[in-house]
Amino acid sequence: MSLQIIKQNPFQSMIDRFNIAADILNLEESIRQKLQKPEKQIVVNFSITLDNGTTKNFEGYRVIHNTALGPSKGGIRYDTGVNLDEVKALAAWMTWKSAVTGIPFGGAKGGIICDPREHSKTELEKITRAYTKALADIFGPEKDVPAPDMGTGPDEMGWLMDEFSLVHGKTIHAVVTGKHLHSGGSLGRVEATGRGVSIITLLALQRLKLRPARSSVAIQGFGNVGLHSALFLYEKGLKVVAVSDVSEAFYNPEGLNIPELILYYNLNNKSIKGYPNSVAIKHEELLLLDVDVLIPAAKEDVITQKNAADIKAKIIVEGANGPVSSDADKILHNNNVLVVPDILANAGGVTVSYFEWLQNSLLESWRIHQINKRLEDILEKGFETVFRIADKHKVTPRIAAYIIALQKVADTQSLKEVKIEAPKFKQN
Repeated sequence: MSLQIIKQNPFQSMIDRFNIAADILNLEESIRQKLQKPEKQIVVNFSITLDNGTTKNFEGYRVIHNTALGPSKGGIRYDTGVNLDEVKALAAWMTWKSAVTGIPFGGAKGGIICDPREHSKTELEKITRAYTKALADIFGPEKDVPAPDMGTGPDEMGWLMDEFSLVHGKTIHAVVTGKHLHSGGSLGRVEATGRGVSIITLLALQRLKLRPARSSVAIQGFGNVGLHSALFLYEKGLKVVAVSDVSEAFYNPEGLNIPELILYYNLNNKSIKGYPNSVAIKHEELLLLDVDVLIPAAKEDVITQKNAADIKAKIIVEGANGPVSSDADKILHNNNVLVVPDILANAGGVTVSYFEWLQNSLLESWRIHQINKRLEDILEKGFETVFRIADKHKVTPRIAAYIIALQKVADTQSLKEVKIEAPKFKQN
């Protein structure tokens, strides 16, 4: 039983896959250990005054996994389930994600243990500003660049930028991405991850010679990623037969009208609960539907060795980070389920975040068609490379993605260490 718990620890899942790829690459033990462990793990404690006048304490984290390829980059999530192991896993995935897509960033992640739904806008602003102040020496456009994640959005990123700018005495737009347009945000950033998931889904269908117009998809999660994935795939002619959020899961074998559902969701306090034109099903049933594509776009470890054998989808596109635990990998592979890993499938977010950071740094503003074209080019190239390496080494796309990422980060890390250790000769 204890083994099962360890296996479903998201950081352990990352290490399991890392080790398989590291063995294939014959990585030296010293570099292997260095890349497994984060460079920095910061735990902060702070308190704010709530609207009712009482004081409440909060614990927050920022984990910087690796900075070999560039400044660390990664989201901040507000959730009651935030813990150090989860943040460490997410930070490592950000390193591999940037490396696979060829983006010059390292990996980081942050989080605060809280339920954002229980706090007013004023309280959320205070929480964000206190967290930023506590990490003002860690963040920076050339050091560590946060972004939104679960429970955060453009408001939080705007407050973070403002607080960081106040601490440093000048406006610094490039410290954070995922901001509102008026605060230096980029066009296309909000829908970037979902757009990326849809681009990857279409490439996966093409690989299996499945026509979009004849393909069905079930999407777990109807937050930013799930909603935009559903919309873009619906527009491409796929039949979206099931969606879910925390409140409810719905199924309609004839296909859901996604624009109508989005309108309902927005008018219903960001919830799909009570949507009429479908049948309510259990959350766990959605994962086991007989569909062409399954997109888990909610949380980690929703597909494990307990339910992996019952998955009927031909393709799993990981919209969330770590939705398939490492103990499910072999089962899915043996059942011929094509799993497109998170570090490729949901890399649209970090890609357009990179575009935002570049625009801020260069004092430029790009047009939406430029952004979408560049995003598509990067993801298509990443997809082709991952599947070429998978074929070459006769491994799954996930292990192929890890091989590409580890090789790139290890080579860069080694070069940097050679520079650091190079002997200094006295000048004559």
